[in-house]
Amino acid sequence: MNNVEPRIRVQAEDFDTAAEIDRLTRDRRGVGAVVTFSGLCRDEAGTLAALEIEHYAGMAELEIGRIARTTLDRWSLTGLTVVHRYGLIKPGENIVLVVTASAHRQAAFEGASFLMDYLKNAAPFWKKQHLVSGKESDWVETKAKDKEAFKRWHSL
Repeated sequence: MNNVEPRIRVQAEDFDTAAEIDRLTRDRRGVGAVVTFSGLCRDEAGTLAALEIEHYAGMAELEIGRIARTTLDRWSLTGLTVVHRYGLIKPGENIVLVVTASAHRQAAFEGASFLMDYLKNAAPFWKKQHLVSGKESDWVETKAKDKEAFKRWHSL
């Protein structure tokens, strides 16, 4: 069992990717690789005014913490950070950040990929598009390609 404590935050405020990487790697002993994924709000070819992200406060942090501990049990990581925003997010703004650190690159890559596939498919967040046209939009469904990516982790 890994004794690393994951850093999990769900917040409305933006985050500083470089500061999060620095926090995770400040004590660089044992860190040979850092993998980051930062997801940004797309403008959907100029049609999107904002993306509204809702979450179940308390439950989202607990569920992300649970999957982060699963990640730490599966891969030998020296650090793990997940930051996910909620509220109205405009095109070009940060939505999510996953940072994994490890002695070797493969664990960092796989841990980050596993976490992002989980966040896209099973984390308790709901997204609604607000269109530039003002036309009513539905809540966004998980895409088939994201569901397929998530399935690969169940066969390992």
